[in-house]
Amino acid sequence: MKVDFTRWLPAIAKDSYRKTALSVVGVAALGGLALAPTAAAAPVTSGPHEGAVAAIDLATGNAATSARQEDRPVESGLTTGSATGKPPAGKPSRAELIPHGVEGAQSRVPLDDAQLANARAIVDTARKTGVGDRGAVIGVATSLQESKLYNLGHLGAYNDHDSQGLFQQRPSSGWGTPDQITDPEYAATAFFTALKNVGGWQDLPLTAAAQTVQVSAFPYAYAQWEEQAADIVQQM
Repeated sequence: MKVDFTRWLPAIAKDSYRKTALSVVGVAALGGLALAPTAAAAPVTSGPHEGAVAAIDLATGNAATSARQEDRPVESGLTTGSATGKPPAGKPSRAELIPHGVEGAQSRVPLDDAQLANARAIVDTARKTGVGDRGAVIGVATSLQESKLYNLGHLGAYNDHDSQGLFQQRPSSGWGTPDQITDPEYAATAFFTALKNVGGWQDLPLTAAAQTVQVSAFPYAYAQWEEQAADIVQQM
């Protein structure tokens, strides 16, 4: 399990259909593009800088690498939340999605198409595995912390041991093969299967439930993503 995702490296993200990656040399050249927020992070209000945009486009197969970041919208209902705070008709309520309230300062990142597709895979798998909307919030928040919802391949020199995928699961810890844990549905199924084995997970604060599965060196880091995760699940 990746103990602390301190570098946002979408340059070598794998989407669920194309497993493209930049070389480790390319990653090194992109070092320090952006940093994951600390446990007391302020909300993120802008996207990655222009150099990172091209890397994301290359990694995810998007053709529009020439578009400048400032020309792209970075705010939406999935990054800024609902204007009214009221759930859309037929959607789960805030109380259902965040039954214990949020813990500490909240962080947000803008989401591109690859991240949204990976979030969708997590939400769909949550429902298939029976953990429901609350489980989906825990899963999406966990992936936001571990990989910023990018399906990361091996990071070379930047990797924490053999951690890969949306949840930074480790083959050496029994989570599956590299091909399996970089398949979003497989990775999410493995996460939710482990979550269901946590006694009373439905009654735990998000960060406690996530930490029991992930065993991170930074157990409180998951809490900062609860609001954005709830927004994503509510909209999806």
